[in-house]
Amino acid sequence: MLTRADGAPTDSKSMTPIDESEILHGLGQRVKLLRARRGMTRRVLAGEADVSERHLANLESGTGNVSILVLAQVAQALDCALAELLGDETTSSPEWLSIRRLLHGRNGAEIERALHALSDLFGGVKASNLAARNKRIAFIGLRGAGKSTLGQMVATRLGLPFVELRSEITRLAGCAPFEIQALYGSNAYRRYERQALDETLQSYQFCVIATAGGLVGDSSTFDRLLANCLTVWLQATPEDHFTRVLAQGDLRQLPGNRNGVDDIRLTLESRAGFYAKADLTFNTSGKTLDEAFAGLLNLLQTRASLAEIV
Repeated sequence: MLTRADGAPTDSKSMTPIDESEILHGLGQRVKLLRARRGMTRRVLAGEADVSERHLANLESGTGNVSILVLAQVAQALDCALAELLGDETTSSPEWLSIRRLLHGRNGAEIERALHALSDLFGGVKASNLAARNKRIAFIGLRGAGKSTLGQMVATRLGLPFVELRSEITRLAGCAPFEIQALYGSNAYRRYERQALDETLQSYQFCVIATAGGLVGDSSTFDRLLANCLTVWLQATPEDHFTRVLAQGDLRQLPGNRNGVDDIRLTLESRAGFYAKADLTFNTSGKTLDEAFAGLLNLLQTRASLAEIV
């Protein structure tokens, strides 16, 4: 005889049958979103997880009934807990369950209040640190939003040093970011990214920073950025992102270009919740460079403490 969660008996024949297709589809979607959030191609993830690319494709499409060992390898390559792939890591302890019950059904404002309370308790991002954070402006967002171009223009106008984290990563590693990932893996790249940010924060009290689009894939590095910088999410439509990256002549992240816009749309979907943690948001689509620059400056000047920089 089986029992329900409340201890009451139940007949196994009356239980709802498991929908395997729904479970596998959900698993595949989570793998795709985690991979997109970290900016990894399917080939890179397959290599780091030591599984075939075809096997990984089946997993992501919801048609691959993979073993728990393969899932463990994929989770390790994605640098996440296996429970995160399976959908819910908040069942690991009574304390987690209590926290989940407290937060369940809360609206966005209440969740944000809870986050600030936990951050103040454990030394994370503090709302009271606003004046100090405003001394550095950091642009986040997907590639092609204008972080480097507009960031350099803002730095020049304000008379501040401009730091492009990708260049700092290249300097530290002695090779380009894509070579770091190809030679040493994505986790090594994340370590260089964290080091580049740490050195920038130590070296500059005032500066403008252009981050790589995938920085949000490492929560500890992203939290450090949020805690020490005034962050601005530069947005654009997936079509504009695609067009601008093509114009830059770098097709590494757009294999074959057949599904380029769809790939960008998926990446945006996987990262939007993280990008939305920025202090400010500015959409560059539908604007000339001069219009985007003027609008961005106007937005920044709405922050009263920005006068400390200007």
